[in-house]
Amino acid sequence: MAPRANWKGFLRLSLVTCPVALYPATSDTEKVSFNQINRKTGHRIKYLKVDAETGDEVTSEDIVKGYKVDTDTYIEVTKDELDDIALDSTHTIDIDEFVPKADIDNRYLIRPYYLVPDGKVGHDAYAVIRETIRSMDKVAIGRVVLTNREHIIALEPLESGLMGTLLRYPYEVRSESEYFDDIQDVKLTKDMLDLAKHIVEKKSGAFEPELFEDHYETALIDLINKKRSGAPIAAKATPKSGGNVINLMDALKKSLANEKEAAPAAKVAKEPAKETTKAKKPKKRVEGQREMLLPISGKGGKDAAAREAAPKKADKPVRATTRTKKAG
Repeated sequence: MAPRANWKGFLRLSLVTCPVALYPATSDTEKVSFNQINRKTGHRIKYLKVDAETGDEVTSEDIVKGYKVDTDTYIEVTKDELDDIALDSTHTIDIDEFVPKADIDNRYLIRPYYLVPDGKVGHDAYAVIRETIRSMDKVAIGRVVLTNREHIIALEPLESGLMGTLLRYPYEVRSESEYFDDIQDVKLTKDMLDLAKHIVEKKSGAFEPELFEDHYETALIDLINKKRSGAPIAAKATPKSGGNVINLMDALKKSLANEKEAAPAAKVAKEPAKETTKAKKPKKRVEGQREMLLPISGKGGKDAAAREAAPKKADKPVRATTRTKKAG
């Protein structure tokens, strides 16, 4: 099922305009999620919207927005009133300026989106805007309204399309001085820094996000699979604390020694993987962690355990329907 656009409208650079759609560039739908259930009945918990004073359930048509000005005093604001103050950016992303990407503080970044042409028309205008931004080697700054709020969006070319990143307003970014003022000014020796640099060099490599592993997600899947198959759940041993560092220089030397010992083993472990990559074409896209879950079985733990031994026969992952529903 194709993802649903979060926003549709127009992208405008002066008099050049084209219809576009905004899609989220990231997703959490592949992560394991839980529902709250009644332990006694096994039924899912349902939440109702009730009046805080009377306890009576309130229907959707009787619920309005209110701004709290006092303990029990609210200023009521209707949907029509909010629509009346809607800005032009409700339907158009106007490019206001171009700035160097290096000038954008990472603290202002919120989330990325993909901005694509909407429909068969406007591709030429879209290409003009995209290539203009690319040729200037800058980021275009515009405004877009999502969920009734106007956001600043930074647009930059990404392959044949545009990536838009929502930015925070200055009032949303806290000053670092509130947290860093009490950090002590420590004098470090050259030997300490040299040892630390050697450790960094041993751990240096290319940025390969496809190698990242969500260990907690993997542990959740393993736990669910074990419970479905009726396998015993062993209690995890509490890890021993490393304790306080008594001598920083000794700790650096031991860390460097450990890295040197681990380096040859890591090199050997990577060599077979390279051969496998050449022999077998990699997957076009990683589908996510949920494909590791045991399939739904109507005959209890024995069938689930049998299918775990032959995962290729599984045709439906657990909770696929629930997750798809959540994404909508």
